Amino acid sequence: MHDHSHHEHSGKDLVKAAEESLTESGEQWTGMRQSVFEELARHERPASAYDIADNLSKARGKRVAPNSVYRILDLFVANNLAMRVESANAYLANTHPGCEHDCIFLVCDECGEATHVDHDGVSREVRGVASKHRFTTRRPIIEVRGLCEACA
Repeated sequence: MHDHSHHEHSGKDLVKAAEESLTESGEQWTGMRQSVFEELARHERPASAYDIADNLSKARGKRVAPNSVYRILDLFVANNLAMRVESANAYLANTHPGCEHDCIFLVCDECGEATHVDHDGVSREVRGVASKHRFTTRRPIIEVRGLCEACA
């Protein structure tokens, strides 16, 4: 449920949308950033920086340092190209770059699937509670742990 609409991207269209969004924010879209984003977007479940570094190392035939991947993923999160599932220390590609909203995840404890849910009403409520406590929010993240339909 959400109060706004956005276009979900996939495949090459997603990579192009991510590139456009990142360059519009004043950042460079380098070959390594593209490789990390493509590898991240390939995963349906949250992927760790180590998973991405290992896969890129195999594909390139030379070691890709997880620290480099972490820096790129942090840049992607800051620019709304990726979302971080905090409890899993893993990342998902944002399929609608440029659309800013808070992260609400339903995380399956059995299979690791993390479903991203848009719900502006919940986001407004959480931000309102923080504001009443004179707390300035930056990036609210809500994670609900449990079992997905397939694992329940």
